[in-house]
Amino acid sequence: MTFAETMKAKAVALQKALVLPEGTEPRTVAAARKIVDEKLASKVTLLGDNDTVVQTAKDAGISLDGIEIIDPVHADQRKTYAHEYYELRKHKGMSEEEAYSLIADQLRYGAMMVRLGAADAMVAGAENTTGNVLRASFQIIKTKPGIKSASSCFVMATDKFDLGANGSFIFSDCATIPEPTAEQLAEIAEASAESCRTYLGAEPAVALLSYSTKGSAKGALVDKVTEALALLQKKRPDILSDGELQLDAAIIESVGQSKAPGSPVAGKANVLVFPDLQAGNIGYKLVQRLAGAEAYGPILQGFAKPVSDLSRGCSIEDIVVTSAITLAQAGS
Repeated sequence: MTFAETMKAKAVALQKALVLPEGTEPRTVAAARKIVDEKLASKVTLLGDNDTVVQTAKDAGISLDGIEIIDPVHADQRKTYAHEYYELRKHKGMSEEEAYSLIADQLRYGAMMVRLGAADAMVAGAENTTGNVLRASFQIIKTKPGIKSASSCFVMATDKFDLGANGSFIFSDCATIPEPTAEQLAEIAEASAESCRTYLGAEPAVALLSYSTKGSAKGALVDKVTEALALLQKKRPDILSDGELQLDAAIIESVGQSKAPGSPVAGKANVLVFPDLQAGNIGYKLVQRLAGAEAYGPILQGFAKPVSDLSRGCSIEDIVVTSAITLAQAGS
C-alpha cells in the first residue's frame, strides 16, 4: 500500500471524530463527503453558517447525509466554549465578553472542540493562512507537556527501499520554525521521532544534520546542532539519535562507517532533522522534484492533540489524505 492508503486504513480502523472548520469552502464540503463515504471517521463536523453550508453543498450536487453542521454563532456550546477560552487567555487581559465574541470564529471553535473532546482532530487551511491555523491551535489546543514549540514534518516516500524505513523518511522542520534554537531543534527531533513511529511504523533513528560530521568542520552553526543533540539525549535517552552528521553519513551505510565509525545512527537514519527552515524546505523539494519522491505534509507535530494545516491550493483529495493522516495521529 502507498503511504496515503496506509493512513486511510489506519483512520478507518481508529474511527475518530473530525472537525473541518472551513465548512462553507467548496473543496472542504466535497472532502467531507468523501471522508464519510470512505468511513475514515466516526463523525465529520463542518463549521459555518448553516444556510451557507447547505447552499455550498447544493451548488456542487453534494449530499450532506451523515455530516454534522454546527454554526458557532448559534451553537449550544458557545457559552461553555467561550468560558474555557476566557480561562485560557485571561492572563493576557482577555475579558469574558471578548472571549464570547472571538469563539464564534470557526477556527477557534474547531480548536475548542478538539481541546474539550467533541472532536479528536482538526484540519483547516484551505482558505485560512497558516498563521491563523497555528494561532488558534497554539492558544487553545496548545503543545504537548514538555514541548514549547510546535513544528512540522514531511513524510518522504522514495523508491530507495534499502534506505531509511523501507525507503521512507521523516524530514523536519520544513515549514514552521525559520531559525530554530538548539532547544527548538531538540524538540523538533523529539516530536519527529514520534512522527516516525506514527507514520512509518518504525523505530526512529534520528540524525541531526549539518555541513559537518563529528567535528569535520567548526563554527556556530555546527555548535548549535551538537548542543541540540546533547539536550535531546539528556531529555530522551530512549530515542536513538546522533549528530552532527552530513546527509550522506546519515543515510548511506558505507559513508557513515567511514565518517562516523561507531555512531548508532550513521548510515541508517530514518528521521532527518535539518538545522533550519531554509535547508529543510530546500531539501524536501529537491528530493521530491529530482528523485520523484512522494511528499506528504507539512504535518504539524508537537501539539497536545492532532491538528493539520492545508495549503490554500490544496485539492479535494489533499484534504481527504491530510484528514486521514491527522486522524491517524489521534490513535498514537
